[in-house]
Amino acid sequence: MSKVKIELFTSPMCPHCPAAKRVVEEVASEMPDAVEVEYINVMENPQKAMEYGIMAVPTIVINGEVEFVGAPTKEALVEAIKKRL
Repeated sequence: MSKVKIELFTSPMCPHCPAAKRVVEEVASEMPDAVEVEYINVMENPQKAMEYGIMAVPTIVINGEVEFVGAPTKEALVEAIKKRL
């Protein structure tokens, strides 16, 4: 089974990023065989954010597609992952 790649774009000053990170970490810990997570700080890697046209953080990209802008619920994230398995 191939893993679903989650890229979480954040910035240090973002008030909603910790919530998004918690949701991603919780889902990743419950589905370790299904997901691979990469955290991208847009301040350190603006080029990567530009590739996806990301204007706001947190943004979650799943398998190369922007899926959530803002922190999703755990259920919404699990659903998005399951669609791609």
